[in-house]
Amino acid sequence: MTLIGWIQIALFCLIIVALAAPVGGYMTRVFNGERTFLSPVLKPVEAGLYRLAGVDESTEQHWLTYTIAMLLFHVGGFFIIYLLMRWQEFLPFNPAGQSPVPPELSFNTAISFITNTNWQNYGGESTLSYLVQMLGLTHQNFLSAVTGIVLAVALIRGFARASAKTIGNFWVDITRCTLYILLPICVPYALFLIWQGMPQTLGAYVDATTLEGAKQTIAVGPVASQVAIKMLGTNGGGFFNANAAHPFENPTALTNFVQMLSILVLGAAMTNVFGRMVGNQRQGWAILAAMGVLFIAGVAVCYWAEANGTATLNVLGLAGGNMEGKEVRFGIVASALFAVVTTAASCGAVNAMHDSFTALGGMIPMINMQLGEIVVGGVGAGLYGMLMFVVITVFVAGLMVGRTPEYVGKKIEAKDVKMAMLAILILPLMMLGWTAIAVVYPPAVASIANAGPHGFSEVLYAYTSQAANNGSAFGGLTGNTPFYNVSGAIAMFVGRFWVIVPMMAIAGSLAAKRIVPPSLGTFPTTGGLFVGLLVGVILIVGGLTFFPALALGPIVEHLAMQAGSVF
Repeated sequence: MTLIGWIQIALFCLIIVALAAPVGGYMTRVFNGERTFLSPVLKPVEAGLYRLAGVDESTEQHWLTYTIAMLLFHVGGFFIIYLLMRWQEFLPFNPAGQSPVPPELSFNTAISFITNTNWQNYGGESTLSYLVQMLGLTHQNFLSAVTGIVLAVALIRGFARASAKTIGNFWVDITRCTLYILLPICVPYALFLIWQGMPQTLGAYVDATTLEGAKQTIAVGPVASQVAIKMLGTNGGGFFNANAAHPFENPTALTNFVQMLSILVLGAAMTNVFGRMVGNQRQGWAILAAMGVLFIAGVAVCYWAEANGTATLNVLGLAGGNMEGKEVRFGIVASALFAVVTTAASCGAVNAMHDSFTALGGMIPMINMQLGEIVVGGVGAGLYGMLMFVVITVFVAGLMVGRTPEYVGKKIEAKDVKMAMLAILILPLMMLGWTAIAVVYPPAVASIANAGPHGFSEVLYAYTSQAANNGSAFGGLTGNTPFYNVSGAIAMFVGRFWVIVPMMAIAGSLAAKRIVPPSLGTFPTTGGLFVGLLVGVILIVGGLTFFPALALGPIVEHLAMQAGSVF
């Protein structure tokens, strides 16, 4: 570990905190339907889209109607991606002549992209045409990201409104978020990436002659436009198989830093949106502080583990930390920070192989995902996941100290806590349940490259990543098999939508309640005590649900490697 490394981490965190308020303020105006500096240009476009779709922007929806609209919207997205992949051989913009994608892989990929997971059991440059990458994957990168944001806004409205039967209009929310937030950022962002050396072309792959005289085909394509929303929308799903470790997806140290910033900026800003919409910005800062504590702790452990290496590496005379699988261009600190950022924010766009991290270094990304990626989390999904923990924390704290379980003026009742616990416990069911099956089912075991704790971690990481809608891969596991394609798709679907439905039920329940003014019996939720209590509840819930299984892999492997044994 070096001073320069810590300065880089500190600078990154400071920029994210500095951007939270201005970006959050702009997003609040968008979702409140207020005028913004883009309104003169985009308002006519917005109104035209409503007329074309037959949407009345003044009509709002009940939480159940809002949820059903969202689900049907993604059913349509699933069929679009699936059919594009199955028919790509006959569609245009396929200069490499890519053949149809097999049914199980198409099914897995379509589920992956509608759930904002972007898990890849394929190599993008060797499997998909330009049309599929653009119309299927890039298009869905926008829509899955915007869905997470508007669902979080719907939940915020539940906290902010009183005696209301509606929580907004799904069609209006996704239109405004796409037009006023995602597109205005992604257009200049893509141009910046092109300037830095990222390809953006519909031309054919380039044939080159190497120094040894061999022929090499260099894959190119419309990369920058996909990477921009991939990062901003915390999607993952790289144009190339190597993702952000590929020089065409991450050309320079500047693009590496900017991509990390773009992954977290909207998620952090959503906490400020919450504070503004409930009328108390300190509430938003308290939530961001809890996220920050967990994030900085994870970065510190991961950086320490990778910078110090292991006893086995030291015996081999490999000083300078664990550089295996790292981007030499960026170094250990950038790779460690990128790993924590992507798994804290539900983005699988890794710039290093997690499989080559030390046991403890690789454990941090796994913990981030198993906690529901609330640190800072995917756009929108991180906030509504954190608010589930807030509901439980306020309820438990009220019972412990004899205070009324209230949050921002809403009484937290037993039915709200039950829905929050249901949303939280869905994840361990998918992650641990499928892992238990995979390590005893012979066809699944045959896909594991390594024996012992490391092999177990490969499987656990795969289902953790998919159920948490992250999409990063630990490596070493052959995932493109019928079992892993189907089981992984189920884990991704349940991990996304079975969490959303109880969360939306809470939104509807809260919106219907009256706002109760704070009293002497109200538990304070803006100070350091609340932040510490919230972090404690998160770690306790995580410990009870995940850590016993987690210890069978990375922790056991860490102890063995320190003893000089290699699995």
